[in-house]
Amino acid sequence: MEAFIEKNIGMLSLIIFLVTTLKGLALWKAAQLSQRGWFIAILFLNTLGILEAIYILFVSKRYSVEIQNEFQNDLR
Repeated sequence: MEAFIEKNIGMLSLIIFLVTTLKGLALWKAAQLSQRGWFIAILFLNTLGILEAIYILFVSKRYSVEIQNEFQNDLR
């Protein structure tokens, strides 16, 4: 096992980086869209980025968030 890790350290590092990035982005989008169920599922299920990618590419695009800028409201 150690030989495998030493031999493939670059690939393993890339996979860890990509999975962590996908998880962070998916969690951020789920929190922004107030989707508690998706947030909990993404947080606790380790699917090597599969669940995260599905959420980012398909689910989160169905919803939008209206951002209200307080400064713009004060100007009106």
